[in-house]
Amino acid sequence: MDKYLSTSEAAKILGISRVAVFKKIKNGRIKAKKIGRNFIIAEKAILGLSGNFLTSQKKSEIDRAIDRTVKEYGETLKLLGQE
Repeated sequence: MDKYLSTSEAAKILGISRVAVFKKIKNGRIKAKKIGRNFIIAEKAILGLSGNFLTSQKKSEIDRAIDRTVKEYGETLKLLGQE
């Protein structure tokens, strides 16, 4: 079962204000469900925004970017590492 967070809990995890969380919900950057007057947010959604949770697709994208960078700038990176 998914775990849900309040807007206050989400704000604390993200290091932003509750108002900022509400703005992100309103503009669609955070998916939330409205329960009465309050919103609940899936914990996975917040962890993805905070960088504490990576999907396998995101990990693959990062790995490809690293491989491409090393291929193109490998010698330069080695020289920078020696300084």
